[in-house]
Amino acid sequence: MPARKAINLKMLSESLGLSQTTVSRALNGFPEVAEKTRARVVEAAARLNYRPSPSAASLATGKSRMIGHVVSLSEHIMINPHFADFIAGAGEVYGENGYDILLRLASLEEQERIYRDLVDDQRVDGVVVHGPLTGDSRIAILNALGLPFVVHGRSDEEGADYCWMDVNNRRAFHRATNFLLDLGHQRIALINGLETMNFADRRRQGYEAALKEAGIAPDTRLMHSSDMVEPYGYHAMRTLMELAEPPTAIVVASVLPAMGVTRALADLGLRAGEDVSVIAFDDCLSFLQSGCRSGFGGRVPDIPYFTAVRSSIREAGKRVAQMLLDRIDNPHGPLQSELWEADFVIGQTTAPPRRR
Repeated sequence: MPARKAINLKMLSESLGLSQTTVSRALNGFPEVAEKTRARVVEAAARLNYRPSPSAASLATGKSRMIGHVVSLSEHIMINPHFADFIAGAGEVYGENGYDILLRLASLEEQERIYRDLVDDQRVDGVVVHGPLTGDSRIAILNALGLPFVVHGRSDEEGADYCWMDVNNRRAFHRATNFLLDLGHQRIALINGLETMNFADRRRQGYEAALKEAGIAPDTRLMHSSDMVEPYGYHAMRTLMELAEPPTAIVVASVLPAMGVTRALADLGLRAGEDVSVIAFDDCLSFLQSGCRSGFGGRVPDIPYFTAVRSSIREAGKRVAQMLLDRIDNPHGPLQSELWEADFVIGQTTAPPRRR
């Protein structure tokens, strides 16, 4: 049996003998429409297979039903698996609530203009700020524009004048470094993300604080900072192992450069854990299937390869999206902020240092 052809708003209105405005307002829950009229409109819409167009819904509600994601595009910030998993989580929440995504790629210098254009054109109901820098100028711009937004991460210590959701990066790397110190390691290296990014700056702070508390002066020769990709981890590890006193343990900002670390060790005839301990930050990237769930089909998963501090970036995407939708619905309500603690998972890549 062929599917019934959907009708448009004009046809539905004519069938009911009501204006298009009244029908639209009835379907979108406006309180000034009488309950009897609303019930009549809803029944007719279901019976006649009416599906509202996005543009009609936008005119009726004053909302675009669109969320903006303006992503920095430069030589060191890219669309990568971290962003893809975040968007997958956020998109799930948007879809459940009738929202779509508007994605723009732009340099930081261009983003102020893009935000102003989005507000002037009423293209989006809110935006997510990605990759916040310490002292990020985008926060003040968005506050001045009055556009609802949530920051994935933080721009400063307090984050008092905006909504944000972040992982406790400082504590995660303090904990990871302390774990290696407790195993007996003294020469501990850091292969970090770009430290202009606030999350990476906090991770370095946690690493350095743990060393200082143990009476070890941080050594800049053991610290690297760059894009969190596999080749970076490889080259940083090769450089570290060329030192007169190479490290016996490494803390790495992502599983991606950590994979490069293990490749470099293999090229040198060494093994992670057995010869050099490695702890990675694990974002539970879906394409790696890193075993972030507690079990599969009732079975306990295998011991993970990397010892890791772990927090799902996909779950972060879901939470940030829900926080933004809440902000859109209540733009003058209390500012929300959430700080998640990362899990610590012991895998196969850590052990006491080998005697040399």
